[in-house]
Amino acid sequence: MISAFFIFNQKGEVLISRLYRTDFKRSIADVFRIQVVSNPDVRSPLITLGSTSFFHVRVNNLYVVAVTKTNANAALVFEFCYRFINICKSYFGKMDEESIKNNFVVVYELVDEINDFGYPQNSEIDTLKTYITTESVVSATQAPEVSSRITAQATGATSWRRSGDDVKYKKNEAFVDVVEVVNWMGSAKGTTLRADVDGHIQMRAYLSGTPECKFGLNDKLVIDRGAVGTSGPSSGLADRGGGDAVELDDCQFHQCVRLNDFDADRSISFIPPDGEFELMRYRATSNIKLPLKVIPTVTEIGTTKVSYDITLKTTFSPKLSATNVVVRIPTPLNTTDVDVGILGTGKAKYVPAENVIVWKIARLQGGQECSLSAMAQLTSTTTRQVWARPPIDVDFQVLMFTASGLIVRFLKVFEKSNYHSIKWVRYLTKANGGYQVRF
Repeated sequence: MISAFFIFNQKGEVLISRLYRTDFKRSIADVFRIQVVSNPDVRSPLITLGSTSFFHVRVNNLYVVAVTKTNANAALVFEFCYRFINICKSYFGKMDEESIKNNFVVVYELVDEINDFGYPQNSEIDTLKTYITTESVVSATQAPEVSSRITAQATGATSWRRSGDDVKYKKNEAFVDVVEVVNWMGSAKGTTLRADVDGHIQMRAYLSGTPECKFGLNDKLVIDRGAVGTSGPSSGLADRGGGDAVELDDCQFHQCVRLNDFDADRSISFIPPDGEFELMRYRATSNIKLPLKVIPTVTEIGTTKVSYDITLKTTFSPKLSATNVVVRIPTPLNTTDVDVGILGTGKAKYVPAENVIVWKIARLQGGQECSLSAMAQLTSTTTRQVWARPPIDVDFQVLMFTASGLIVRFLKVFEKSNYHSIKWVRYLTKANGGYQVRF
């Protein structure tokens, strides 16, 4: 249960303020401004002061804040905040201070509609856009008919989609993007210390009528530790599989998915919302396929030099390629200059402000290997300090590859008019700051 909702800018000024219950006064905003906005040491998104809890999410220098005095479900409150952010992005294209100020009337309408007396209500974007709009007001002759449609959609079995006659496309298409973020920590000897994948299946459905979609994943799919559902964990579905099985520690579905079908044959049956939505989110920690291997050899030569020999190896098919590869190699704090001797491919330069060598490779083909050799010159110091040796960080993107091994076996669309639909599936694996190796 949420008692108050605020949006602050980075200066601590209140842009949006709504008190849902009487257990708070507006002065509670000053407490958050002093304790969180003005305090750079605060890192936790959840702060409890006395009996009051502040949940906040940072987005584009804005603070989206929910306040409560009750023992509220933290996951529910954060889900509400993120759902509100997605709604604003869908309405205004972006969520920043300018868009909030320019559309504050619509923002207040949304805040009042998706939360009633502190309890989250309907937050389906497609439904909200039917009656909260930035366009001109519907004429009086159309109002009763439109009102009845809105009521039927908001209270019907498929509140996330308009009725079949209202959704029409000349070209019926469905786009599926399987996006995975791989996190890995390797030791200097090449062993894996930690590996996991955070993935989600994003779908864009431009389908006429009220289609029934059926979506099939791997034959050998194991859901371990049982966290499956649309709103929370449920009991385990299967025992741990063999070495070639795809194992997911947990997964969460959009509310349109029928979970009974998934329990039975691992197929996902649903009536999709119109447009873009997140169909499924999952996490994997077993049988992770690492797309890149990093082999570092870093040697300190006395107190004035450090030599680097870094090798990158791709482990995926030669038909694929990694793009936007960026390797960040740390140097000691007393480095004066770096001489890059041998560079197999790409460009490398020393960035003194960050104490790193940045090696950029536009494209790296599957099965390819490339190396970098460099020598860092150090200044002599009166007191020798031990170099902490932060890990080497690698960022990249690989199309048509999944680190978890998850694949889409089929996507079928059934509709009473039996029209032909075009389906597209794309895979993307990427690393953003979490793919590291120690040396």
